[in-house]
Amino acid sequence: MTAFHNINFPLKLARGAIGGPERVTEVVALANGREVRNTCLSRSRRRWDVGSAIRNLDDLSEITAFFEARLGRLHGFRFSDPADHKSCRPSQMPGPFDQLLGTGNGSQKVFQLQKTYGDAAGNSVRPIHLPGLGTVRVGIGTTELPASAFSVDTQTGLITLSTAPAAGQSVRAGFSFDTPVRFDSDRLDIAHDAFEAGRVISLALVEILL
Repeated sequence: MTAFHNINFPLKLARGAIGGPERVTEVVALANGREVRNTCLSRSRRRWDVGSAIRNLDDLSEITAFFEARLGRLHGFRFSDPADHKSCRPSQMPGPFDQLLGTGNGSQKVFQLQKTYGDAAGNSVRPIHLPGLGTVRVGIGTTELPASAFSVDTQTGLITLSTAPAAGQSVRAGFSFDTPVRFDSDRLDIAHDAFEAGRVISLALVEILL
């Protein structure tokens, strides 16, 4: 993948992350007082500020090395969102029937991992491209497949089944995953507040498409 490093942002520095999904909506006010709303993005884009998690000189040294290795905004990397990094709730373990990937037609063997967010009124489907190594479980119909019955590309999120599911059979999966991101600035502002202490004023991460 162009300008992407398959390496994780330090997990301990992600614990204080502030942020989440962002959408872009155009709102046009009409003369009668009503409004027209249109979405500009097919799905949300996530942003975080992780600066608040960095509190001591060792943390500053670690984040400086990571920032320099990515050449600022140039190279993307993996980020585990503490609040949203599983096919299930964060407190649960992924199961083989967590997320619907599609329905078999008797010939299709390749399916994209995805996560659906929604309720009775609507939903949004998010493609998952960076599943955690060894975390993917797959269910066909009501049966979980053994690991030997499928393969997973951990840099595209595509799963390939050894045997195509029969027509009408549901294909589901459970997994943990990372979000592809990059730094949103080529500058790292560090404040040295006291002896053996310091902080980063702001350190923004933004989701990228792979």
